[in-house]
Amino acid sequence: MNEQPTQVIAALWDVDGLLECDIRDSLARRGATRLQVNISDDIVRGAMRITHFERPIEAVVSVAGGEAEAVLDELRAIAGTIAAWEVVRRAPLDPTLPTGERIDALANIAFLRHPVELTYDQWRQRWLDDHTQVAIDTQATFGYYQNIVSKALTDNALGVDAIVEELFPIAAVDDIHAFYGSGGDKRELNERVTTMMASVARIGADHNLDLVPTSRFDFPLGV
Repeated sequence: MNEQPTQVIAALWDVDGLLECDIRDSLARRGATRLQVNISDDIVRGAMRITHFERPIEAVVSVAGGEAEAVLDELRAIAGTIAAWEVVRRAPLDPTLPTGERIDALANIAFLRHPVELTYDQWRQRWLDDHTQVAIDTQATFGYYQNIVSKALTDNALGVDAIVEELFPIAAVDDIHAFYGSGGDKRELNERVTTMMASVARIGADHNLDLVPTSRFDFPLGV
């Protein structure tokens, strides 16, 4: 399993200038080494969205390196509202991706909260040990990242236990067969959906979550 150092992930609202070089330069000066930007834009507008926060999330950023408070200071300069977490990142599927440009994919980001009927440890075991392989086997996912929350960094971030990102072919925006990799076979599609939804229900991700379809951009910093 590819496990990466602690990072900061933030959900953003009322965003301006997120793809401009100024934010990358300012983060680099604060010691950040990598910026990932996920924007819910027109390209992915047709994909499914689920909102549990008061407003739909506009963008999500992941920053490696630098002090958490310094990173938040820079993000507050370009967003009216942020919710942020310190996370440990695992990557069951971690393909080589281009940098500095939009990745040719639908990048779905899910904010997970463990259900009250499970302890945190029970939920985490079901999610990491059981659900991970089901998700990989039943969907056309080619990139899969699990961000385990170690600490909420803002008051409005409390209650989120994990942030998951899955990369799908861009056709998955409006083609369910492309999403599940069922090749147009209705029986195969039904089997995959049934298996996946049963696993989702076991970890409580059939409710009380946010699902944000996005376009993704990766930027190395300070190089």
